[in-house]
Formats: sequence, C-alpha cells, structure tokens
Amino acid sequence: MLPGILAAEDTRRGSQARRAQPLCVMTHRLLIIDDDERLSGMLAEYLSANGFQVRRRNNAAEGLRALGSESFDVVVLDIMLPDMDGFEVCRRVRASSSVPILMLTARGEETDRIVGLELGADDYLPKPFNPRELLARLKAVLRRGSAPAPAGEVLRFGPLVIDRGARQATRDGKPCQLTSHQFALLAVLAERAGRVQSREQLMEAACGETLDAFDRSIDVHISRIRAAIEDDPRRPRRIRTVRSVGYVFTVPDDEG
Repeated sequence: MLPGILAAEDTRRGSQARRAQPLCVMTHRLLIIDDDERLSGMLAEYLSANGFQVRRRNNAAEGLRALGSESFDVVVLDIMLPDMDGFEVCRRVRASSSVPILMLTARGEETDRIVGLELGADDYLPKPFNPRELLARLKAVLRRGSAPAPAGEVLRFGPLVIDRGARQATRDGKPCQLTSHQFALLAVLAERAGRVQSREQLMEAACGETLDAFDRSIDVHISRIRAAIEDDPRRPRRIRTVRSVGYVFTVPDDEG
C-alpha cells in the first residue's frame, strides 16, 4: 500500500478486506484522473470489487478526452496533475457537464476545498484517506444525483422553475448550472420556503449526512446557487442569510 496516501487501517487489512466486500448489484461508471498510477490502480481494484466500472487516466489531457468521448456517472479528480491542475480540469468539465466530481487533495487545506467547491466540485477528500470513506462519499454523491422526486415535482417561483423529477432548475427558461449537491440544497430550501433552515438541517435533508461543526462547505454551495438563480447574488432576494442560524428561501413580494 502507500504510506501517507491511503489510511493505515486499509494498509493493515490489505487485499483480504477487499475480497470480503460484496459486489454491488448496480454498476456505476467511474473515471479516476490521478498521475499516481500505483494509488489509482489500488483504488480501481477496491472500487471494482464494490460495483464500479473503473477507467483510469494519469493526466488532465487524457482525462478530458475520456470525458469527451465516454459517459461516466462520477469522476475522482486529483488536484495535483502534471499538465494542468485539477481546479482547471474541474472548471472545464463544468462548462459542459454536470457529472459529479469528487476532488482529492494531498494538502488537505481548506482553501483547496473552497476553491474546488466554487468551481463546481460535489465533494472533496484530503489525503491520506481510507478507501472505505471514498466509497461512502461516492455512494452519497450518486444518491444525491438519483434520488426519486417527491410528489409535486415542479416548483415555480416567477422565472425560476425547479423540476425535481428532471433534477434541473431553470431561470427564464435557461438551465442553471448546479451540481447535484447544489440542486439538492436548492430543492430543500424551496420546498420549505419561508422556514429558516440551519446548515445542519440542510445537510441532513439534502444529503442524509451530518455536518461537522466547523464545516462551512454549505456556505460555498449557497454562494454558487445564488450566482445561478439571483439577479444580484450580492443582494439576494430568494435565498437569504439568517445570521447565526442558517438560510431561508423567500418569495419576493412582486411574485406573491
């Protein structure tokens, strides 16, 4: 295994733990873009044993070509690549695709996480990590993208239309560029219009996960949502901040 990259627990368990994992019924197509071929090879082996059909590319150019010619359900993208950093790859992918992206960073710095989320990543994982945590995060990202829509699939707020069946928001008839995570947050806020939601409530309702007390990733996602749906994101009318509490989706008076 790789000291300092994969967590020590997986190093101790080795391939025996991977063989003990049951195969999943549904196969998801996953692309790993990482120049560490030993790491990506072991991740491919582990994820393949857990129901993923894995492709690997060791630089940004090959990864972007693969995304342009094949269909994937999720991408694992390393920030440190030899020909282009993962941030730029993420930006280019988001210009034409909403495929879920989980970013890997060796530095684990909060700045990296925030920049990745601002560029459209769905989640991030700092190295070293336990492959089982990566697997859990991938499953969570995929659940958010395929969750069944509740009754009353379409919510309309003036020019903003939130289609929960299609998992697509449009503004003035034009698609809003949102990740699956961001769409889930927007849908929860809109469903609960007028009711203040804490960050913890939003994370639980949108993702089925608990929120770390110091995690402010939702704030970054809200900023991205505002940029997509507000006339002036700096003076939001739809998603307003309630200081020290969270956020509330409001319906402007001229739409009431």
